[in-house]
Amino acid sequence: MSRYKLACLALSLTIPAIMLAGCSLGSGTPQPRLSLFVGVDVSGSFMQTEYFDDSIDFLAHYIYAHLNGLGGLEVPNVLFVSSIGGANEGEPKTFYPIQSFDNKSIEEIAAQLREIFPRENPNPLTDYNAFFEQVALTVKNKNLVLRPISIVMVSDGVPDVKRQGKTDFRSLVVKPLEKLARNVTVRLLYTDPVVGKHWQTKVPRSRVKIWTQDAEVLVSWKDPKILKPEKPIEEQETFFAWVKDNVDFGVRSRRVD
Repeated sequence: MSRYKLACLALSLTIPAIMLAGCSLGSGTPQPRLSLFVGVDVSGSFMQTEYFDDSIDFLAHYIYAHLNGLGGLEVPNVLFVSSIGGANEGEPKTFYPIQSFDNKSIEEIAAQLREIFPRENPNPLTDYNAFFEQVALTVKNKNLVLRPISIVMVSDGVPDVKRQGKTDFRSLVVKPLEKLARNVTVRLLYTDPVVGKHWQTKVPRSRVKIWTQDAEVLVSWKDPKILKPEKPIEEQETFFAWVKDNVDFGVRSRRVD
């Protein structure tokens, strides 16, 4: 056999081996895909309620559990935490990245959240639309388009815009989120049944999914039967199951015109 044919034979055997090695290297633990955004209502209407401190403590547990993949909760590829609202309409806010919370304990995350969102300094406006626009801009700038997006907001859910003396839920604009990915879910926590229903039935949308949970349900997260004080967080299977059922619930899309 000539040297040319030997070289061709060797090359034909080497290429599949390289391809196989590449496949084996890429078949390990899949990279996280979830983009997780957390919004905290910093308006006086929410910060001055009994639920604000509870929401901060819950978020500390929620963020810690997700970052560490506890109880089967999805580990996010990116995490951003920001305020909802401000002193002026449309005012952009700082989006604190995953590095601000990674490798911290639950207590340290709670302390960080309270430092970022001091209860003593509420803002006059709750601006959901500005928050949604900034989420969309961040997704595009960070090249996160087409990845699953979960937007978790702790808020009473009441927009400031009124029409004919009534709160105008149709003023809420989620359109900037519509084409970012197939799976975009807005989760509104610490609202009430009436406001939650209005979010689900009156907010115009095509593909964005909306899930709401009442404050009366949310505060049960720390019930000793759910979050058992005698167990470390890594063994809180009941709590993780509760989070999956009441917060990370898989929502079906619903078109609202």
